[in-house]
Amino acid sequence: PDGKMERRFKDGTHLVLFSNGTKKEVSPDGQVIIYFFNGDIKQTFPSGQVVYYYHDARTTHTTYADGLEVLHFDNKQVEKRYPDGTREIRFPDGTVKYTFPNGEEESIFADGAVQRVATNGDRVIEFANGQREVHSGGYKKREYPDGTVKVIFPDGRQETKYASGRVRVKDREGNVVADTGVPTVNLHAGSLGVGAN
Repeated sequence: PDGKMERRFKDGTHLVLFSNGTKKEVSPDGQVIIYFFNGDIKQTFPSGQVVYYYHDARTTHTTYADGLEVLHFDNKQVEKRYPDGTREIRFPDGTVKYTFPNGEEESIFADGAVQRVATNGDRVIEFANGQREVHSGGYKKREYPDGTVKVIFPDGRQETKYASGRVRVKDREGNVVADTGVPTVNLHAGSLGVGAN
């Protein structure tokens, strides 16, 4: 009357065939497999683990009893959703991205660079070569291992502070407007001197 047919086998397996083509198998140990008419497959295990395969997207979504969810995508991307709200995405190129419940993000790139994004949008990128870059609403700053710091302001102005103490400022067109340590030529001695003039 409801358009389904049921069978019970000697081994205890229970099979239900629905009129739309969906098939449900229940094994004696409690495992349930549903083969949907669209090609999707859902497996439920006695442990509470659920594995759902999306046929069209070729994606597998596994949910564990503790709340962890793991998705395997066709392009080899893997996403983990932790019960605390943290997400971890592993991309095929080796990049790993974490998003945290408070809205912060961290990405670890295959080349060793690490990017952190705060909830206010500020970004800090640490490069494998020791350089560090900070992106804030008011500026973009690059810090070099030798102590040099270059800041670019929203108006296009640039300020570079060298480890030696020298400071050079450029306007937005790139023209030097201040430099505390420009070498000049000492015509009498034939050598370079700092600030001689």
